[in-house]
Amino acid sequence: MRAIWKGAVAFGLVNVPVRLYSATGEHEVTLHQVHKEDGGRIRYRKFCSIDGEPVEMSDIAKGYETDDGELVVLTDEDFKSLPLSTEREIEVLEFVPVDQVDPILLQKTYYLEPEKTAAKPYALLRGALEQADRVAVVKVALRQRESMAVLRVRDNVIVMQTLLWPDEVRAADFPVLDEDVSVRPQELAMAASLVDSLAADFDPSQYEDRYAGALEQLIEAKVSSGSTRAVPLPAGEEGAGDGGGDVVDLLAALQRSVEKARGARGDEPAAEAESKPKSKAKPKKKADEDEPTPRKTRRKAS
Repeated sequence: MRAIWKGAVAFGLVNVPVRLYSATGEHEVTLHQVHKEDGGRIRYRKFCSIDGEPVEMSDIAKGYETDDGELVVLTDEDFKSLPLSTEREIEVLEFVPVDQVDPILLQKTYYLEPEKTAAKPYALLRGALEQADRVAVVKVALRQRESMAVLRVRDNVIVMQTLLWPDEVRAADFPVLDEDVSVRPQELAMAASLVDSLAADFDPSQYEDRYAGALEQLIEAKVSSGSTRAVPLPAGEEGAGDGGGDVVDLLAALQRSVEKARGARGDEPAAEAESKPKSKAKPKKKADEDEPTPRKTRRKAS
């Protein structure tokens, strides 16, 4: 795994230097959008909706539109001026019971690995979390965004789970739930019996993603049956992956260079000159009609 962040956990007066690693990753099968006719990749270009011209990344800023239709443009310099006091620090704010953290707030999970010199303070924090049977509420800045998070212990490793801010959780406003619905005791007992019949200890390893598995089998079947095609390259990139193509591209570039140079001098391209019928030789001009040309004179040895 590759560390995505380096900083320190501020645990009272103790600082624990750590590296942050993403603890999860999706097993999604990577697919690309291609042109059905020739298999070419679908590309998306960034362009301005006003003048229709393509825009480079260096010319792109972020904009905020106000309620009355005004636009506020924010540049990289504007964002650099914003305070992120916890930019390289995971600040422990308090320790709370696990059941007080609503699972709906949980976002992404990360592993915290201690630096070699911080093994002891890391073990101290890990032991304190396990003994208290609580999670540490922290603040951290990741990807230019300040987040709340909790620290807990999993398999001898301290993990950090980022949280949504309270105002980022939408209220469940469903009027149908406010209606008075009567449930008979017999129905409730039957539902409880069904729950008991399906009761088990949670073991996620017994489940599998059937769709992803079927998709992989479908792709493998097409490969085995030869239902594949060469990956097409856009114009100007042909032969980029093999040695022979480099020679062809070089010759083509040289040919274009020659034709461009001839065009600049007013000469005809070689291909056009060969395709035209040769004209009959014209009689030479008389000496007095010829343009004067400088003659080289040979000095006699003195």
